[in-house]
Formats: sequence, structure tokens, C-alpha cells
Amino acid sequence: MLQYIIKRLLLLPLLLFIFTIIAFILIQAPPGDFLTSYIAELAASGSSMDRAQIDALRTLYGLDQPMVIQYFKWLGRLLTGDLGVSLDWQRPISELIGDRLTLTLLLGGGTFIFTWLIAIPIGILSATRKYSFFDYFFTVFNYIGVATPTFMTALVLMWISFKYYGINISGLFSAEYVDAPWSLARTLDLLKHLWLPIVILGMDGTARLARVMRANLLDELNKPYMEMARAKGMSEWRLVMKYPVRLALNPLVSTIGWYLPLIFSGSVIVATVMNLPTIGPMLLRALISQDMYLAGTIILIYMVLAVIGTLISDILLVWLDPRIRMEKTG
Repeated sequence: MLQYIIKRLLLLPLLLFIFTIIAFILIQAPPGDFLTSYIAELAASGSSMDRAQIDALRTLYGLDQPMVIQYFKWLGRLLTGDLGVSLDWQRPISELIGDRLTLTLLLGGGTFIFTWLIAIPIGILSATRKYSFFDYFFTVFNYIGVATPTFMTALVLMWISFKYYGINISGLFSAEYVDAPWSLARTLDLLKHLWLPIVILGMDGTARLARVMRANLLDELNKPYMEMARAKGMSEWRLVMKYPVRLALNPLVSTIGWYLPLIFSGSVIVATVMNLPTIGPMLLRALISQDMYLAGTIILIYMVLAVIGTLISDILLVWLDPRIRMEKTG
């Protein structure tokens, strides 16, 4: 397994190079550029720019050069650790992302832990208590969790808390701590606001993973090796936790590759509705304004998360299931 991990790590530079090309093509695909969007906004507000100003700005931002040259200049800055300057915000991208990346990691990591801690026990209990009250209860709960859009849940909870309790639950900080420097009081205020977005973002994933866990565990519980282990006198819960649960986790573990960047995006719609200062809404604004350097950097971060998630999935699958072999033996 160590050789497999080393080979995967050696592939990372090539994968990152391919991802930079894909990210740059994606942000260049829509017609026009940042300056086109900016001029359209000025026209909508009743202002205008003459041709000389437009040409000067196009030269300043490097938009007058071919896309290939723009890409290699961007790539050269990335290799030196310079993410460039946001055309829309007029600030270094490292500062913009740095302000939100910590909060995004906390929210994404909390959602990931919450989802797995809740989904796996529910799936195990539903499978081992098939057709019981608990099974039916969690089945209804899972269907509601999958069918209800997360942004709708956020809107309903925000409305209830404000109408009946006079509490504004949007954002991750109270008003007095939004721009305050980090301190113990600000950290505690963040923790008081963080749990609700974690629950809202984790509801859909919890419901889906719980159903997958239940289905796979039911399949494992009926296999011949279970009957043999029971015949040898092994206790039921020890038997369930030692063998079938590990094998039933395989499909869940294999989803980490795509689930990790999805969680860390913070569900752009939910983050926008709840005014969460994560990089999800920033990516949406960058795409709308065609801020190519900012959008490309955030998309590249999500791609790197996908690679890391896939590597974690492969390692965990080998550890959980000895039947899986990453290398051919001959």
C-alpha cells in the first residue's frame, strides 16, 4: 500500500498541471471577460467609458493578450506562490481567500464529521432492527432529509427564529464580532453560530449515507460467513461490528473523493441565503463578474480537494477491506 500512496503522490504535480488548464478553460468559456461585465454594469447604472479608457484597462489587466499567454502568466505566478489580484475586489487573492478559508475549513470539517457520526449509527440501527419502529422512523426521517432542499430548511429556520424568538441566525458571527480580531470571545461566538449551518448542510448527506449504510449492511448480514460465525457462538453485536459494518462502509468511503469538495464549497445557495462568509459565495460572485484569476484559484482548490479525497478513500478502502488489492500480484 505504501508504494501505491507514493505513486499517487508522484502523480500530483501532473494532475495539478492538468487541473490548472481545465480551470482556466472553464473560466474563459463564457463570452466576454471581466471588463465586458464591468462596462455592462456601468451602462446599467447610467455611466459609460470611452474607448481609450477601455483599451487602457484591457492592457492593465492583460486582457488584450491571447488566452494561452494569459494562462502561462497565471501559471507562472502560481508556481511562485503568487495567486494574483482579484479584478473585481482589487485585492490580492491570497488575502481574500485567506479571510474565508479558515471559516470554510471549520464549516466543511464540522459538516463532514457530523454527517458520518449521525449517518453510520442510524444505518447500523436501521439494518439490525429491520422493520422495527426505529427503522420506520429513520426511514421517514431520511426521506424528508433527501427530499427537502437545504436552502429551504435554512429559510424556514431563519424565519422561525426571527419571528418567534427575535433571533437573527444568519452569518457566523454576531454584529460586534464580524470585523473584530480573533480572540477567545470571538471564537466562542463563532461556535455558537457554527452548529446550525453544520446541521443544515449535513441533513441531506446524513440521510443519503444512512440509507446506503442500511442497504449494504442488510446485504452483508445475510451472507454465509455470518451464519457460520453465529454457529461458533460469537455475540451478535461483536460479530456485526467486526465484519459486516467494515464491509458496508466501502461505498460510503468511496464517496469521499467527490463529497469532500462538495461539503467544503459550503453549498453555495445555503451560504448565500445564510450570509455565510465562506468561499462558496465568493466563487459565485467571481463567476458572475468573470473575475478569472479569483474564480480559477477557487476552482483549483476544489479540484485539489477532490484529489485528496480520492486518495483518502483509496487508503481507507484498503484498510477496511483486505480483499481490495491496489497492486497486481504475479
